[in-house]
Amino acid sequence: MKSRGLLIFGGAILVLILLVGAFSAGMFVGGVFDADTDSALEKNLPAIVSQLTPSANSAAGEAATPEEMEKLFKPFWQAWDIVHAQYVDQPVEDELLMRGAIQGMLDSLGDQHTSYMDPEQFRQANIPLEGEYEGIGAWVDTTQDYLTIVSPMPDSPAENADLKPGDEIIAIDGEDMTGIDGNLAIRKVLGPAGTNVTLTVRRESVTEPFDVTVERAHIVVPSIESRELENNIAYVRLFTFGENSTEELRNALELQLNQNPAGLILDLRNNGGGALQTAIEVASEFIGEGVVMYEEYGDGRRDAYNAVQGGLATDIPLVVLINEGSASASEIVAGAIQDAGRGKLVGTTSFGKGSVQNWIPLVNEEGAVRVTIARWLTPNDRTIHEIGLEPDVVVEITEEDLAADRDPQLDKAVELLSQSQ
Repeated sequence: MKSRGLLIFGGAILVLILLVGAFSAGMFVGGVFDADTDSALEKNLPAIVSQLTPSANSAAGEAATPEEMEKLFKPFWQAWDIVHAQYVDQPVEDELLMRGAIQGMLDSLGDQHTSYMDPEQFRQANIPLEGEYEGIGAWVDTTQDYLTIVSPMPDSPAENADLKPGDEIIAIDGEDMTGIDGNLAIRKVLGPAGTNVTLTVRRESVTEPFDVTVERAHIVVPSIESRELENNIAYVRLFTFGENSTEELRNALELQLNQNPAGLILDLRNNGGGALQTAIEVASEFIGEGVVMYEEYGDGRRDAYNAVQGGLATDIPLVVLINEGSASASEIVAGAIQDAGRGKLVGTTSFGKGSVQNWIPLVNEEGAVRVTIARWLTPNDRTIHEIGLEPDVVVEITEEDLAADRDPQLDKAVELLSQSQ
């Protein structure tokens, strides 16, 4: 399974939404430049490279010297001079050449999450999107070749149109999305409630692409659902990891735990993720102490994120529901619970988003680069990047189950908790 960065179509987090927090959207707008670096970058491109004192590593693993860098870049400048001297259509635009060089450099890394966004793309991707929005209601992956559905929101236009996890949107209203950045493709799906958008979808189980017309609606991202099930089992469903999710979860847990339930089901199915801090706080409600996750950087450094004291449900028998739409922050929580032996995971393999990206604006308003800066690991040093979490008990939901309004995953969770009484 490919790894994916997540945003939301429509909703109340940022819109459709740019879920701020490196573990959902994989996007953090900002960057830190020291004074010396900033000064050098403000010069033109030839000056940047010829005057740069690099921090890059040579083949020997040591910092390259200015002489080594000069030798390394000689072919680049030779190509630069050839284009200026011999290309048939003159004059060439130096700024476009510079942007193309940046794009080529990042593409050579072979990481779909690391890329360049030119100034206009970066401007459009960061138009303020605040409040509630109108769209189709789906968590999506913006980092693949095409905008990809992670999961539709409950009772959303996307769900009602039968869009499914893994669906690739290859055209929007007849416009080919090949080569279009996912953050920009998202905006073509937004529009006033009551209007239609036609998505051309490529689905793995279907031979040919097909069109799906979806009527946009006013989308409010759901957060918490809780209720009491049979056999004195408490049920709490978390739909996203937003700004208020921790408080709402605690309120739901207090309400359910006051009934002295025999067990608790935490439903993270089709939860596309959200903020990292919220993920740590949510996991802490079920894990009394210890590591929730590790963040590991390219130089070998590692940061540990530990459980916050004071969790409300650290002792009650627990089952966590996951599926292919459980991604990012959901996987952090489920992975921590599984590694701690705190509860069983029931359902199907999760999405597999285990990397962290940072958007760093370039000087002179020349756009931005998105760079994968870290990967996260579960407390037992497991990576879920492009793999996902395997449930302890695998339970599929068939088309027949859906048509009959059956939920065998939830039924299995109730059964496991009932057996433990």
